[in-house]
Amino acid sequence: MSEAPTLDYERRFRSSGARLLAGIDEVGRGALAGPVSVGIAVIDLEAQELLADVRDSKLLKVADRERLEPLVRSWSVASAVGHATAGEIDAVGIVGALRLAGNRAWSAVLAMGVTPDVVLLDGSHNWLSPSAQPSLFDEGPAEPYCDAPVHTLVKADMQCLSVAAASVLAKVARDRLMCQLHTEYPAFGWDENKGYGTAAHKDALRAAGPTPYHRVSWQLL
Repeated sequence: MSEAPTLDYERRFRSSGARLLAGIDEVGRGALAGPVSVGIAVIDLEAQELLADVRDSKLLKVADRERLEPLVRSWSVASAVGHATAGEIDAVGIVGALRLAGNRAWSAVLAMGVTPDVVLLDGSHNWLSPSAQPSLFDEGPAEPYCDAPVHTLVKADMQCLSVAAASVLAKVARDRLMCQLHTEYPAFGWDENKGYGTAAHKDALRAAGPTPYHRVSWQLL
């Protein structure tokens, strides 16, 4: 198994006065069907202990993710998963949909009475913060949006425990949604492929055409 992620990188943010850090990761970005999902795991930089066995969700077996998910939730100061639908992806693009999903998760954390001081986001692009600050004359967003400082780190899910934990939350939540959608459209095999473009999934698309859960703005075949 890969080297275990730690909190070493996250703890660097203590020097700037941060206490609560939100590790954030997304799943489903490259799928043909279903939502894109964003997980948040908030940690206390002064008090958080390590959590054994957690890795980037792509490195874990299904049974291990299912076992770890409730442990991550109880370990975190606060946690949440937000989703943006295939229709929203078609409407605003994948980056806009990631922002929607991420800010829905952020809103859920705020609703728990937890306000992170800083965000650590997997990747090289900050898709979470608003693309532009609204003017006084614009209508504000319907939900709270992340106004905390966002730091990005490539492969944060491999080395940072908060982000790896967030990836587990997002993956388990999205997989469960895809299994539910599979019962509506069993021909597409979403219980197995989770909406990704496997050969069997594409064969079903050729035979039946897209469902309401497909990202029809994408090149599906």
